[in-house]
Amino acid sequence: MERLRAERGYSQRRLAARVTALGRPMTFTRLSRMERQVRRCDIDGFVAIAATLGVPAQALLADVVEFNPAAEAGAT
Repeated sequence: MERLRAERGYSQRRLAARVTALGRPMTFTRLSRMERQVRRCDIDGFVAIAATLGVPAQALLADVVEFNPAAEAGAT
């Protein structure tokens, strides 16, 4: 998610504001925690973020699969 956000020139604040404008309230703090995989993202927020970035939801999942610190550490 962070990579796609940065590629499109969005700050966390700007992306959170755009997601909120779509009807899904989101703060930049929540977005930051989701990017760092500290907070889970519900499906509504996930779809709203993908729509705001102009990508299919699967593109956001691909980023998580590519970089999953827990998986790299051997956690399940």
